[in-house]
Amino acid sequence: MKNYYVDLHIHIGRTASGKPVKITGARTLTLPNIVDEAARVKGLQMVGVIDSHVPDVLNELERMAEQNGWTEHAEGGVGAGDVTVLLGSEIEIYDAHCQGPIHVLVFLPTVVAMREFSQWLKTRVKNISLSSQRMYGTGRELQQFVKELGGLFIPAHAFTPFKSLYGKGVRRSLTEVFDPDLIDAIELGLSADSAMADQIAELHRYPYVSNSDAHSLPKIAREYQIIRMNAPTFAELKKALYQEENCSIVANYGFNPRLGKYHQTACEQCAAPMETSDERCASCGHHRFVKGVFDRLEELKTANNGPPRPPYIYQVPLEFIPGIGKKTYEKLLRHFGTEMRILHEATEAEIADVAGEKLAKLIVLARSGQLSIEAGGAGKYGKIASR
Repeated sequence: MKNYYVDLHIHIGRTASGKPVKITGARTLTLPNIVDEAARVKGLQMVGVIDSHVPDVLNELERMAEQNGWTEHAEGGVGAGDVTVLLGSEIEIYDAHCQGPIHVLVFLPTVVAMREFSQWLKTRVKNISLSSQRMYGTGRELQQFVKELGGLFIPAHAFTPFKSLYGKGVRRSLTEVFDPDLIDAIELGLSADSAMADQIAELHRYPYVSNSDAHSLPKIAREYQIIRMNAPTFAELKKALYQEENCSIVANYGFNPRLGKYHQTACEQCAAPMETSDERCASCGHHRFVKGVFDRLEELKTANNGPPRPPYIYQVPLEFIPGIGKKTYEKLLRHFGTEMRILHEATEAEIADVAGEKLAKLIVLARSGQLSIEAGGAGKYGKIASR
């Protein structure tokens, strides 16, 4: 039994042939680059590639397996050197019950299962070769087929204002859209943590996952979790979600929610903070705002406390820490090897020897959630105040 660093939400920007998959994803966000970045730079042992339904991605995965000796684990997932690749798909649901689009994550154990899912999905989306496509069908229909294939079903970034389960509109319960018995976990998103999510009583039965939703290589592992398993496989991940056979999520690592792009209610035009009762922005006069996750959860609140959970540890990505530019970042990596080593293991004195006392202090303060943060909103990230 070991602890593994896991990020379950990483997009493909381009295939090997240069075809776009996630339109907003970076061109460098390719399958081989993801595997290399995850293992060599970030220090992850398991990644969820959630555009694996795309036929070109599946073909590339099989080619890479032949060329590099990657093999499918008997218990699911593809062993790609030091990283296990989980085959996932992000799908947008919109039907008569949704009152707005919802993104969900699906994970399947094998290439064969994902190919079968891809064929099924192909008849229900306009373009099977692109990411996060709208499925013409119901959420329950999708859930049922995923379960027939032995898969996992997870609502994605569940509270963000756009394309999420609870984000906006009049929807107040997941039962309006999904079968609650066919949900395996809830993804928190960058603007919420476990305590915030536990204000919704119907979520108390589910584990929470914290993932990067990476659209570029540097964004991988900006949120992640440590999972205790016998091996980094699909079957062991499933056991961890259900706390079976001593497998479990040990800790969630993610943004202080105030760093997220949609934490506070803010002006749609200039991102200045607003109250939901404001008729106009005091800064620019614009009359519309984007309701923040904090205020939306206050509206939905049905509980004060939740069940015992793994700790949610505020993790500030190195790129957010003032003073860590490209040269300093590369210097730290050359010395310590991976981001996980810098963020979890290196002492303040060790970091100071490489990057100076001021940056070392900021990194250590970031570990303990003691940095001052200016909250984000309306699509603009929060900021760390330098000391």
